[in-house]
Amino acid sequence: MVVNSLNFLFFFVVVFIAYYLPVFRNKPKYQNVLLLFSSYFFYGFADWQMIPVLFGATIVFYYAGWWLKREMNHKNKSAASRITSLSVVLGVGILLYFKYLNFFADSFAHLLGAIGFNVSWTTLNIVLPIGVSFFTFKLISYVIEIHREHIEPCKNFVDFATYIAFFPTILSGPIDRPNKFIPQLAKVRLFNNMLAVDGCRQILWGMFTKMCIADNIANFTDSIWNNYSGLAASTLVVTALLYFIQMYSDFDGYSNMAIGVGKVLGFNVTRNFNHPLLARNMAEYWRRWHMSLTSWITDYVFMPLNISFRNMGNYGVIMAVIINLVVIGLWHGANWTYGLFGLYHGILFIPLVFSGAFGKNKKLKSSAKGLPQINDIIKMIGTFILVSFGLIIFRADSVTDALCYIGKFFSISILSIPSLSIKFYTYLFVLLMIILEWKCRLKEHPLQVLQIKKIYRWGIYVVLTILIMTCAGDQVQFIYFQF
Repeated sequence: MVVNSLNFLFFFVVVFIAYYLPVFRNKPKYQNVLLLFSSYFFYGFADWQMIPVLFGATIVFYYAGWWLKREMNHKNKSAASRITSLSVVLGVGILLYFKYLNFFADSFAHLLGAIGFNVSWTTLNIVLPIGVSFFTFKLISYVIEIHREHIEPCKNFVDFATYIAFFPTILSGPIDRPNKFIPQLAKVRLFNNMLAVDGCRQILWGMFTKMCIADNIANFTDSIWNNYSGLAASTLVVTALLYFIQMYSDFDGYSNMAIGVGKVLGFNVTRNFNHPLLARNMAEYWRRWHMSLTSWITDYVFMPLNISFRNMGNYGVIMAVIINLVVIGLWHGANWTYGLFGLYHGILFIPLVFSGAFGKNKKLKSSAKGLPQINDIIKMIGTFILVSFGLIIFRADSVTDALCYIGKFFSISILSIPSLSIKFYTYLFVLLMIILEWKCRLKEHPLQVLQIKKIYRWGIYVVLTILIMTCAGDQVQFIYFQF
């Protein structure tokens, strides 16, 4: 059951009606109970076998938070540190077991085989829980924030379990922090018309980018990747550029839908994207892309490393950045391609660190005609190309596949006309998205700023709805469901 399906629509209508019934008015604890049961039903619909894992981890971390707080109240710093460390190890251990155990075992067996030792290894039948990378990070941040004295332990288990399993974000984020989300659960959530309307706009925009852009491009890029060895270099180059558009439209589309559903229910969910197509360098790109993950890794990995390496100057910053981005890469899954993807991005930060541009965040300025300035356009195009190149490594099944794909770029056929079997209106949708991204660069989403007459606003909504119903590609699973 995905957010752009009829099943989800029926599910959400039932939840919405029950959620705002008069019997729940001024009683947030009842709303939270409903949300908790709804979230577990939603998660179970996707993978019911993993409900015990989610519930068991939630119980353990809930009591770990109270145990940690008790030791902190007793001024027992060493015990508090051990509890925090143990909780982090447990959270990481859940990820390592479900996502990486087979990968590490296979890699170790291949390594031994390379030096002459034959090892027979049977891959374990480990089922990867959907959303495990997202809810484990919520669990870990909860304990760390208590240890840092930024939050108090959650008094109500239902509230804590609802925060971990909140159904709009359980499968693919955004990754909400406890100090932002849990306090919202304690408040009365009456129907907020302005927030709900904006949420519906955001859902509509997310459905448009996912179904009309990402899904249409996916049919093309998947076919190319399945047979890239016999195709012209020019086709592979354009495919790499289109894959960036596909991934952004897909993941940003999901995030917009999830955030929009949260708004309809009265929640402010963490923003996940800030128009990354407008980024002018790699540092700015990572400040705009998958922001809930990037900020999480920055706070809990980069900052401690940067403090540890501060005596090394710029070289210490570079080491911290590279480790940070390799961790982000490996977070995506058990494949050397993800580690290489992170390393590639880390290396691109080196000139930014030495030039002093790493920490700068200059505002985008428009020309007299309202267009981006020429130098910014050049930087945006350059960043777009660099990101697209890195996504070849990300998309490939193996490092060998990535190198072979890239190697085809140096073929003489790079001068040939690329073969593109994408419906022509998809390009118009991409152009529309880019224009609106620029026009609404200071807003959360392109439909948030519509300072026009009501009849025209509704005209836009109707047109987008018709386009979704008539121009959507074949339904393709959200890319980040696999992570």
